[in-house]
Amino acid sequence: MYYLGLDIGSSSIKAALVEMATGKSLGVAQEPEKEMGMDAPKNGWAEQHPDDWWLHVCNAIKKLKIHHGIDADEIKGIGISYQMHGLVIVDESGNPLRKSIIWCDSRAVEIGNKAFAEIGEAKCASSLLNSPANFTASKLKWVKENEPETFKRIHKFMLPGDYIAYKFSNTINTTISGLSEGIFWDFENDSIANFLLDHYGIDGKLIPEIVDTFGKQSVVDKKGEVESGVAAGTPIFYRAGDQPNNALSLNVFNPGEVAATGGTSGVVYAITDSLSVKESARVNNFAHVNYQKDADARIGKLLCINGAGIQYRWLLNNLDVSSYDEMNTLASQIPVGSNGVSLIPFGNGTERMLNNKEIGTRIVNLNLNNHHKGHLCRAALEGIAFSFVYGIEILKSDGIKPSVIRAGNDNLFRSEIFANTVSTLIEQEIEIYNTTGAIGAARAAGLHKGDFESFGKNIIDNDYVMTFRPLKDKTTYLEAYNNWKNELELILKTKK
Repeated sequence: MYYLGLDIGSSSIKAALVEMATGKSLGVAQEPEKEMGMDAPKNGWAEQHPDDWWLHVCNAIKKLKIHHGIDADEIKGIGISYQMHGLVIVDESGNPLRKSIIWCDSRAVEIGNKAFAEIGEAKCASSLLNSPANFTASKLKWVKENEPETFKRIHKFMLPGDYIAYKFSNTINTTISGLSEGIFWDFENDSIANFLLDHYGIDGKLIPEIVDTFGKQSVVDKKGEVESGVAAGTPIFYRAGDQPNNALSLNVFNPGEVAATGGTSGVVYAITDSLSVKESARVNNFAHVNYQKDADARIGKLLCINGAGIQYRWLLNNLDVSSYDEMNTLASQIPVGSNGVSLIPFGNGTERMLNNKEIGTRIVNLNLNNHHKGHLCRAALEGIAFSFVYGIEILKSDGIKPSVIRAGNDNLFRSEIFANTVSTLIEQEIEIYNTTGAIGAARAAGLHKGDFESFGKNIIDNDYVMTFRPLKDKTTYLEAYNNWKNELELILKTKK
């Protein structure tokens, strides 16, 4: 018997099957095989049609079942992970009224900034733990202001994962964790953020029914069975945004536990039990998957670094090298500190942790006579690692005390230089696990039983790869980091 996990991304949909008893992954299918498209009617906009996600979900499930010879009645539960902060709006028949305004769409930035100023930073920090910023609530306000006829027809709004659950079950609901990522949750009062809804002129009736993150949220109906190939009556047991789900996939639930991701962008997601925020302008704060109303808080502090793996990929595409392995080999031949070369990797738009400044990528202290592509490769890995360390310092200033860091076995953390640099500078072990969001969501379907101990054991038994431990002598690493940070701070001083 198996659990099905889905990861609803903006570039692809992934589906995974895991054994209920052991948590062992049977396999993962991706649809479409090439990257999903997105529409950009204007500069800075990004939209996708929710029914395209559903089509790819159904195709991925079909592919999994055929490849592994699985019958519909062998799937005993569903878990869903999804791209955060997206907005789906439907009419009374449950049909989307427009394309989804997805996470990377920036049209509502000014709406959120205006609300932050008018409501007040102190109120937003204490109740929302964030600025309204460019999150789902502000996107819904944008629809109200710019598409009033469409807004009048809204029956409910949903987050992307809510919509997929609805397509399976014909039941519309959401979670506290999901509402918090859309900035609809008032942590101070443990309730819907009615003051923000009032400020935006949004009727609270548009909010779906709230269900537990772990539990029987709904069941597949006959129409869902016909379209998805999952048997009617199969429960949906779990739903969460991609970053909280990635943390769950790495067994990160408790204060001091930190999940790190080193893909195109970098993410550090740390758990705290405190509602106090000092860095709401640079760090996002959301209800983690195990947050419980009127109980101990479990808040996920999310720090995003846009200029991460994309920097290393740019070098791969523009240097005379054939692979990341070759780049890593070249970098390993260069000493710590790259013989003085520093690379500032923030070339992927504005950086929230730098107070929304866009400073670009800078290569500093390059000597055309002495330095070569090996130095650039090492400086890039170190520069990205230093940006993670810089971000962790921000989280520490916001009250995080890391006790363990767990990371996926993705591009950056495959590099010994990168992982050793981070581990040594923060003086913390980094545990590496080979897992995915879809596998994590599938395993999380079993958490409706409340057995977190077995859940953690399954991750260790099936996914553990290795542990990077801090080097005893960090003198050269600290010198290189301080040089890099000095260069960054000089840039920040001159950038308005």
